[in-house]
Amino acid sequence: MLSKNTHFNMNVDNIILIEKNKNIFYKMKTYLINRIKNIKKHEYLNTFILGDSSYIDDTLLESYRINGISHLFSVSGMHITLLSSITLAILNKIKKKYINYLFVILFLLFYMFLTNFTPSVIRATCLFIFLSLNKVLKLNLTTSKILLIILMFNLIINPYNIYNVGFKFSYIISLYLVAFSKIISRYKNYIVRTLVTSSISFLSSIPILINNYFSINIMTTLNNVMFVPLISIIIFPFSLIVLLIPKLDFIYELMINILEKLSLFVTNFKIEIIFSKVNIFIIILYYLIITLVLYKIYKRKYKYIFLIIIVLFIHTNINYIKNNPYITFIDVGQGDSAFIHLPYNKGNILIDTGGKYNYDTSKDIISYLKSEGIKNIDFLLISHGDYDHMGEAINLVNNFKVEKVIFNCGPYNDLEKDLIKVLDKEKIKYYSCIKELNIDKKKLYFLQTKEYDNENDNSNVIYTELDGYRFMFMGDASSTTEKEILNKYNLLDIDVLKVGHHGSRTSSSKEFINEINPNYSVISVGKNNRYGHPNKEVLDNLENSKIYRTDQDGSIMFKIKNNKLKIETCSP
Repeated sequence: MLSKNTHFNMNVDNIILIEKNKNIFYKMKTYLINRIKNIKKHEYLNTFILGDSSYIDDTLLESYRINGISHLFSVSGMHITLLSSITLAILNKIKKKYINYLFVILFLLFYMFLTNFTPSVIRATCLFIFLSLNKVLKLNLTTSKILLIILMFNLIINPYNIYNVGFKFSYIISLYLVAFSKIISRYKNYIVRTLVTSSISFLSSIPILINNYFSINIMTTLNNVMFVPLISIIIFPFSLIVLLIPKLDFIYELMINILEKLSLFVTNFKIEIIFSKVNIFIIILYYLIITLVLYKIYKRKYKYIFLIIIVLFIHTNINYIKNNPYITFIDVGQGDSAFIHLPYNKGNILIDTGGKYNYDTSKDIISYLKSEGIKNIDFLLISHGDYDHMGEAINLVNNFKVEKVIFNCGPYNDLEKDLIKVLDKEKIKYYSCIKELNIDKKKLYFLQTKEYDNENDNSNVIYTELDGYRFMFMGDASSTTEKEILNKYNLLDIDVLKVGHHGSRTSSSKEFINEINPNYSVISVGKNNRYGHPNKEVLDNLENSKIYRTDQDGSIMFKIKNNKLKIETCSP
């Protein structure tokens, strides 16, 4: 937010117009916005002309990202080059060279205002200005030096730009394209040049992709060979034409329909490789290797490309050598989701998926799993059929490889039946009301196998031990279930308790808590939720344990390392 100069948030109850803005620049921008609104497929005109892609459907935006072509929808060098070239071509008729450059610079500064000063537009505009000054004043500065000057200038103005993903993509890819431009210039064929340019862009963007999206699509380079000409030569230039002649929007609509269908079709052929998030030192190592490989390619030593392939192979399989189990209670708001990872990637278990009616929590869970380098879920355990515990199960199954699903005891409700239809379609095995689960010599015990007349008490109550530490997951089980469990099992000194029903007063009775005596208690709860969870009485019952809450601590990870329990939190 700071990278976008946003320094605080506020809730607005209503807006009152006090006075109309008489600024001529804002009037021009408003006129342009209103003109665009009346043109078919205006969402793409907003993207290509004003740099605002928020109107494009999320499914389509995701397909562009997966295909590695989302950069074509950001106003950047391609757009600035075309706009400045057209403007210069018109002005050159006047034959006053230096004045023409001044007019173009003023126009581009105004265009920066139209696009809300996005990092890519600032970079491209500043690059044009500095290159023009370099040419006119005969400063003899190299393009790479000019680009570095612009980079430092931008960071001095706003150091928080370093956290802006678009800023990082824009400058790093540009720097690599400039630094290795001689590789590109070897090839005269347009398609080959596009392929080489896309390859350099892709290689230089790998560390950013890994640390922000936790995966790469190795079809990206080939996709760019197809989409770059389509957008840069046909669609974007025609966007300018249809802006001037709106009656041609039926042709524009046809072009965009072809683009959308083609992108969705190509997405089916993605070859996505998942990578875990890495620290800054590994990112630096990546760039050293990428730079070395590109330098060797410049020297026509192409065999060094295998060095990147080897590093990527090791990275994507890193979980097979990690020997520390961990459990993460994922912050999904007012809901539950916990992930268990066993050593050497021998077991990945997800308990519940969360679910909010106005927010897709599956995206958060999938992003988290990818950031840990997780490629599949061996077992998806559904504590019970309430929406806040399994509302995103179908989305997860549709977007992530799930091997088996376990339901609780009792009849299936409508949500569970809907999920079962998807499981049958995908040929995923599912079971219900089991007593224990064996995974790589680790056991998960399902303590609640009695049928009640409500979903909460039918919740799966799961107990497991990892390297001597005891974990217990209560679902939404009430004090009624707790009494049954105390009568059947001898549960003493639980290390980590996932508190039942988000800290509701109907669960976590004093008798139950005193008996199991948890060392740590985790309450998965939404911030300022309407239920008043967690209840003060429950918090009092848990006073002898260290309490973690997802509304205050975000996601909470319990990692066992060298037989010691290490706890990490991530701010919500």
